[in-house]
Amino acid sequence: MTTNENTRTLGSTGPSVYPLGLGCMGMSALYGEADRTESVATIHAYLDAVPDGASALLDTGDFYGMGHNEMLIGEALRTAPAAAREQALISVKFGALRTVEGGFTGYDGRPEAVRNFLAYSLQRLGRDHIDVYRIARVDPSVPIEETVGAIAEAVEAGHVRHIGLSEVGADTLRRAAAVAPISDLQIEYSLISRGIEAEILPTARELGIGITAYGVLSRGLISGHFSRDRELAPGDFRGMSPRFQGENLQRNLDLVDALRKVAEDKGVSVAQTAIAWVLSRGADIVPLVGARRRDRLTEALGAMAVELTDADLAAIEEAVPAGAAAGDRYPQAQMAHLDSEH
Repeated sequence: MTTNENTRTLGSTGPSVYPLGLGCMGMSALYGEADRTESVATIHAYLDAVPDGASALLDTGDFYGMGHNEMLIGEALRTAPAAAREQALISVKFGALRTVEGGFTGYDGRPEAVRNFLAYSLQRLGRDHIDVYRIARVDPSVPIEETVGAIAEAVEAGHVRHIGLSEVGADTLRRAAAVAPISDLQIEYSLISRGIEAEILPTARELGIGITAYGVLSRGLISGHFSRDRELAPGDFRGMSPRFQGENLQRNLDLVDALRKVAEDKGVSVAQTAIAWVLSRGADIVPLVGARRRDRLTEALGAMAVELTDADLAAIEEAVPAGAAAGDRYPQAQMAHLDSEH
């Protein structure tokens, strides 16, 4: 399958976007310190790489750095050429509750909270609308119908263009879609995170809902750049992620070594192979790449030119079989917040 088309549509009701989106979280949080100047330059490079006629999808959350990431994107857009700025589409997750120290204390999906979060995001981004708006995790104390209904009201008011969801299961997906059109489900999907294939992905396709896939390189684990002896900076999420711990890490990097052989046979990088695999899963899937630097962005964009044959796909499956990853994708406490895992 060739993956160098200029656009993919987020579901049957969503916008058309460039086939690779840019996830901006790491520019503000969870992976150690980031360089603000390089982060802005990376966003500019991504906007520049998106051809005329396609929309550049920038993904963020209002809780990434407690608003820092939205302000960073706002700065990058203000300093970008007007044409590039007009091509940008912004997807925002909301609802996470934080402490001064950076801790997470839950999620708030009440309609009045939706309106409050939205007002602050619009101010930080310097925009009059958000292109795709979604709660980051389902609030267990608020029916999803109420949360989605509040976003639908924001769509009617012109403050939001499309409604998305994040990390929800098939039943919640159906309930939400019965309230209002859903453009896409943002959910982790990669060679070593394939849980959506059993029920969630078929349900999304039945309902005409697209997939924006995050974690396509599993937070760098299957990028080909993560070494066995790497020391993580204080506060790096991966320091408590089960897949990066002890024996789990060694087993997972064994999978990467096997994938590296497939990549080398094609003359491409491990990261490009992993991204191309997600691109090959269907035209309704838009991978988000979390590049924080221009060189990593250039490598990721190179996946667009990688054509995976049936033989390539078979070799990839043999190197990294479904279910082969060691460890959960989040610590146990965070797994409990994932409607998609229940």
